[in-house]
Amino acid sequence: MASEHVPLVVKHIDYTGAERLTMNMGPQHPSAHGVFRAILTLEGETVVGVDAVIGYLHRCHEKLAETLAYVQYPSIASKTDYVAAMSSELAYVMAAERLAKIDVPKRAQYLRVLVGELQRVASHCLWLGTWCMDMGGALGGGATIFLYCIRERELVLDLFESLTGARLLYGFHQVGGVRYDMPDNWASECRSTVDLIEKRVLEYEEMLEGNAFFMMRTKGVGVISRELALDVGISGPLLRASGVDCDLRRLAPYSSYEDFEFRVPVETAGDCFARYKVRMVEFRESIRIVRQILDGLPEGPISSRPGVKAVAQVRVPKGEMYARVEGPRGEVGCYLVGDGGPRPYRMKWRGASFSNLAVLPHIIPGHSVADVVAIMGSVDPVFGEVDR
Repeated sequence: MASEHVPLVVKHIDYTGAERLTMNMGPQHPSAHGVFRAILTLEGETVVGVDAVIGYLHRCHEKLAETLAYVQYPSIASKTDYVAAMSSELAYVMAAERLAKIDVPKRAQYLRVLVGELQRVASHCLWLGTWCMDMGGALGGGATIFLYCIRERELVLDLFESLTGARLLYGFHQVGGVRYDMPDNWASECRSTVDLIEKRVLEYEEMLEGNAFFMMRTKGVGVISRELALDVGISGPLLRASGVDCDLRRLAPYSSYEDFEFRVPVETAGDCFARYKVRMVEFRESIRIVRQILDGLPEGPISSRPGVKAVAQVRVPKGEMYARVEGPRGEVGCYLVGDGGPRPYRMKWRGASFSNLAVLPHIIPGHSVADVVAIMGSVDPVFGEVDR
């Protein structure tokens, strides 16, 4: 899909007459979204060059997968994008299921979509809250929005805890289906939770879009053109905010997404504000999908295979397979190579955050140091899936 119009050259602003300064931002910077290091070249307050450095959080996930059985690794996959563990788990088990030609019961498919959309809501809550707080007191309410968003995120985590017993890393998905079914009264509790969050999203918008400082710090800042977005290979809300209508749930439906009605938000400005607008619509569309599932959840089993007495019981034939899902940050993909044994011969992970970070050196030069924080926060990287 690469564009022929814009060559992939990292942007560098050439200013004259001012002394240049090299400033290290991160990896311990409180607004660096994890362990990201940006070496900034400055002229005054203006960034004229960026050297983006990653690799401080390498945990060997891909090699670890080659030492663990197919039934063991899903709970480890959670630790890649630990803010959206449900999406990471799903990419892995889908690859294993397609390689082994294992069918997944309809009820399990719906439950997968249900937790995936709730995870999107929880992830966007954390993104919005931390982004506003990173941009600081100039917003006149950055800390307030942060506390509000964490309050709503905790409600979703309460649902996950009552469903799986965990609040961050779940082990919910397994090869052939899901591990847990909905407990009593969980559906009604879920309905009341999403109803409340939908009202609170409107409150967030009223607070932020009526704030002149927020508008000044996001509109026209960090613009990603459509051509640049396609050339760099970003995905998710970043891509859709640059005018590209691309959502895997619609373009390559998985886990019965074709059964649900929802809108894919697209903006054309490509700036921080456009990325904000896309995610605010996604809040509502995820809630819309959750309601459809609760209204039409089919009866039946939640897994197509019985429980195992030994992890080596589940084997996948020789072959290779790539599976991808639309996570909160974009395309999360898992490439598996099977050799007929109980564990993968090779695994390669495609993290949305890793690919999206590649756009930063193209869009940061020309902005102020303060804008670096706003731009990076609008990209929403999670470094568990950057360094893996």
